[in-house]
Amino acid sequence: MSPTVRTQTLVVRTYVPWRRTILIAVTGAVAIFVLYFFYEWGRYDAGYDRMAVSQERVEQKVARERLEKANRELRTRLAELDTVRIGRAREQAEVARSIGELQAQVARQTQELAFYRGIVAQGASSGPGIAIQQVRISPGEEAGHFKIHLSLVRSGRPDDATNGSLRLSVDGEMSGLASTLSLAQLTGGGQRDLPITFRYFENFDQDIALPSGFRPERLTVEVRSSRRGVDPLTQTFLWAVN
Repeated sequence: MSPTVRTQTLVVRTYVPWRRTILIAVTGAVAIFVLYFFYEWGRYDAGYDRMAVSQERVEQKVARERLEKANRELRTRLAELDTVRIGRAREQAEVARSIGELQAQVARQTQELAFYRGIVAQGASSGPGIAIQQVRISPGEEAGHFKIHLSLVRSGRPDDATNGSLRLSVDGEMSGLASTLSLAQLTGGGQRDLPITFRYFENFDQDIALPSGFRPERLTVEVRSSRRGVDPLTQTFLWAVN
């Protein structure tokens, strides 16, 4: 008796992975659509109007553009005003400088006029002599330092130059006591007097330094002639810095 042979049938099934992928994608898209639908429905149910919001956004954008344009125009206008203001400030400074120069010129001419009037008046006096025409005190570059400006004139018609010396002293108060500083003290011991030689008129500028704590009150100017028998000329002026 021969053995029985059993034949086993092999079934081959084809697996298509893209179908599953498509199914997942479709399911996800549907889920997203459903979620978005409920989201929009919820906003609509709460009173949210999408068209109105879109219109409001457009209006806000237009308003923002108008404000930006207005802002640019204002900045341009401000720059123009700044330019005009700077120009006017420069013009005012130039006008002020011109006025200052004119005032200084008028002051110089007035001083010159007074100077020549003094010469004429002194020329009509009894005899020739020396006169202190002008005294001015100006501040120096450092604290306590000053510059003395003097103008000396001779009256009449001098035939030759006059020679002599000029002395300065400052009266004031220091530590509650009256004190007088000579030219040597005012110049640090450098000079006791200033030699002078002139015929008609002469200007002198002298730098002085006051000690700390000294309060000046008067400036005394003494002019001595080298000629015998001529009394020195002494005049005192109030201390005024200008």
